[in-house]
Amino acid sequence: MSFLLPVRRYDEWDVPALLAAKRDRRVSVVIPARDEAASVGGVVEGIAAAWTGEVPLVDEIVVIDSDSVDETAAVARAAGAIVFSAKEIRPDLGRAEGKGEALWKALHVVTGDLLVFVDADLVDWGPHFISGLLGPLLTNDDIQLVKAVYDRPMLAPDGSQAEAGGRVTELVARPLLALHWPQLGGLVQPLSGEWAIRRATFERLSVPMGYGVEIAAVLDIAERHGVTSIAQVDLGRRTHRHRRHDTLGPMAVQVIAAVEARLGWRTPDRRPDPITLVQFDRTTTGFVPCEQHPDTGERPPARSVRSYRDDPDDGTLGWGPR
Repeated sequence: MSFLLPVRRYDEWDVPALLAAKRDRRVSVVIPARDEAASVGGVVEGIAAAWTGEVPLVDEIVVIDSDSVDETAAVARAAGAIVFSAKEIRPDLGRAEGKGEALWKALHVVTGDLLVFVDADLVDWGPHFISGLLGPLLTNDDIQLVKAVYDRPMLAPDGSQAEAGGRVTELVARPLLALHWPQLGGLVQPLSGEWAIRRATFERLSVPMGYGVEIAAVLDIAERHGVTSIAQVDLGRRTHRHRRHDTLGPMAVQVIAAVEARLGWRTPDRRPDPITLVQFDRTTTGFVPCEQHPDTGERPPARSVRSYRDDPDDGTLGWGPR
């Protein structure tokens, strides 16, 4: 039977209390980005202005740039972020692409004990996202993962509201939870892109390279620490730029693959053969198939990778060059 996990509001924690609870722990905000020059600067500047000056809640803002062809890296750096190229972090482990890959690579360069992940394409948001996500982690040692909850209108290219967001959540993630993990049906937005986690927890998880990273973290943490180790915080409103419906197919494939791995239906500890997703465009001469190859591989727990923070759990190495 499912139940609604408690949803707290971002303003339940006052700033002095959070700073006192932080003690000597370091906080890293990680922003994965690919071709987000139009928005990443505003995200970095907003976080830096609120939390790295007179109110030192955040110790570093790190942007992981995933092969952008625009000025994402330069804009982020000018706004005050520390910028790394994903492909240049631990090149000995081989190359991969995807959001999960960026978050996994971040573990090799950030210094924080607590990690806050924020998407780079935010348009309507606020710096309270950071304090709200940190609240449960700083004040309750039993909480391992904090998921954002928000109203999520989507913006069309002209800036108008297109429709409510969360299509992959409603059509893929929520039905899978209902079928296989009904105890997690109380998660309002299991795929929300803004979340916070203890580094010591994240570095022990297998991490899907693509968009399966969020659902994998939810399932793995619930399995290891229990459902009540996951907190939800209402951040109000979040908007981002509209994604074409045909970009959602590869995202859905990656979410399903991560779920299947946790059901034991596929092996997560290797890079599988590429999956071919066929979609179709109508032309004047008929339908033309368009192939995409979403990566459904996973990175091993960072703690198991040789030379990770010079203190790995064992001597194994991650993916080698392909």
